[in-house]
Amino acid sequence: MSRVFWTLLILVMLGAGWFFLTPWGNEYRFLVADTLITTQHRYLAKYIIGQAELDKRVADYNNRFESMGVEKDNHQIHLPAPQQTSAGQENEKKPLVEVEEISGTGYHGYVMTVNDPTKIRLGVPQARGKGEKVSSMVKRTGAIAGVNAGGFADPNWKGNGFKPIGIVISQGKLYYNGLAGASSTQVVGIDKTGKMIAGNYSLKELSNMGVQEAVTFQPRIIVNGKGLIKNAKEGWGIAPRTAMGQRADGAIIFVVIDGRQPTYSIGANLYDVQQIMLKHGAVIAANLDGGSSTVLVKDNEIVNKPSSEYGERYLPTAFLVFEHPEDVNIPNIWAGLNPKDIDPGKKK
Repeated sequence: MSRVFWTLLILVMLGAGWFFLTPWGNEYRFLVADTLITTQHRYLAKYIIGQAELDKRVADYNNRFESMGVEKDNHQIHLPAPQQTSAGQENEKKPLVEVEEISGTGYHGYVMTVNDPTKIRLGVPQARGKGEKVSSMVKRTGAIAGVNAGGFADPNWKGNGFKPIGIVISQGKLYYNGLAGASSTQVVGIDKTGKMIAGNYSLKELSNMGVQEAVTFQPRIIVNGKGLIKNAKEGWGIAPRTAMGQRADGAIIFVVIDGRQPTYSIGANLYDVQQIMLKHGAVIAANLDGGSSTVLVKDNEIVNKPSSEYGERYLPTAFLVFEHPEDVNIPNIWAGLNPKDIDPGKKK
């Protein structure tokens, strides 16, 4: 027994030495820390890199994310005109929604393409006091498909999903303003022509741009056709991911990557997501809420495998796809509420 004990002790010491004292070990250590920072247990990263380094790393990433939203986006979309046959009949159209299964090193996921960007609306919960599962929003509203959108206040990782972070714009109206006096926010959304909007904007700018559907989230990872993340080291760890992008022909691309399931999919970093977007022709793209919120629903079925042990999370927003969005009624569930008075942890 003593020989086994000393052997294990030596192996642990060697492993710790490699983890803390070698260049490869340090690289892996910071990757683990970045991954923990994106989870519900961010505080655990301090045991790997220390509290001071954790605070510095989070601040550095936030500063970089802010800077990634500054460059002016000049992309234009060119929605394809309906093709006509010689008999004047319209050719067979592409399906409104197409889903492709994808995989890469350590991850498995899906790319959902919405060929008409004007068919997307931002869904919100049905009742006050609690968020709603995306699958429930899809079924309740008659949507074809849905993807989780913005983040929310989540105290002790037991949030009720009802208090969004930042702003919520639906059908051209400001449904929720949680900026608390901030002059601008990082948004991901769509304007009235179907053009994707992503970057740092003020409420006045968003109004002038005719933004119809939007949430606060970051970072923007592609602008004017170029990726903003240089390599995997800048990819903010490995986790389940959701992101939104747009091709030059107007089609909206949603990338959904599963994670935290070692035998199926560990997850992806933002560089992975960026490269997937570029491969699929995105000229602009931005990150959406990921982690255990990541979910893709189509035809009333959950397509991916959410990482939460409790299944789908209750969320404040989702991008929903409709065949006839003009017929959809999405009331403002936050009307008359002061963000300061919303308890994000209170259960109904």
